[in-house]
Amino acid sequence: MKNRTIIGIVCIVLAAIVTFGAAPLVNKMSEGKTEIIRMAQDVKQGFIITESDIEKVQVGSFNLPANVIKDKATVVGKYATTDLKAGDYLMGSKLNNEADSADSVFRLLDGTKQAVSISIASFAAGLSGKLENGDVVSIIVTSTEKNEAEMPAALRYVKVITTTTASGTDRDQITPNENETNELPSTVTLLVNMEQAKLLAQYEVKGKIHISLVYRGDAETAQKFLDAQDEYLKKNNTEETEVITHE
Repeated sequence: MKNRTIIGIVCIVLAAIVTFGAAPLVNKMSEGKTEIIRMAQDVKQGFIITESDIEKVQVGSFNLPANVIKDKATVVGKYATTDLKAGDYLMGSKLNNEADSADSVFRLLDGTKQAVSISIASFAAGLSGKLENGDVVSIIVTSTEKNEAEMPAALRYVKVITTTTASGTDRDQITPNENETNELPSTVTLLVNMEQAKLLAQYEVKGKIHISLVYRGDAETAQKFLDAQDEYLKKNNTEETEVITHE
């Protein structure tokens, strides 16, 4: 009986400590405020963020992500890497220094690179409809006459500008149907130089093109793949291919 009394007293003391000690501390932390940048209106993936799209607001600092953006100068002029909604907090992963929408990329073409579209011959050939703007892909060509597949070295690392449905809707403009399904793309538009564009046009006629995903992620890493491809093209004026023959 004595032990129960002691345990009861200890519990009461601990409860008092939590009530009058820890609870006020938690309340004080939760009442702390900090200024952050959040979206004031919706911005689609790939579109540039302007000052009118964002707002600076005070929010509770308790449990706030450490990487939430607090300076509007790091947001204005950047491109959205995903669809942003009004009220969204902003982190670096949601922003990009480069354009990601098809229209934005087209407006930046300066003659050194071109945009060319190729047909997606089948569901599997187009990575099962999972290609996204900015993906780095490799082109694989299967011959309709020969029992082999070619992996052109000149098309090892290519950037996807967008995919487009048969009705002409680009990847970043697709909205789900009433049954939450999307119309599948029928073409993919790639960012290439003139020689690569010629190769793609030839392969479109000669055989069937399959697309293999190489990288999807931050723009800096993706650019390393594309720079490696450009370096190869500078050093090699003739097409080299890796041939895979089916037994």
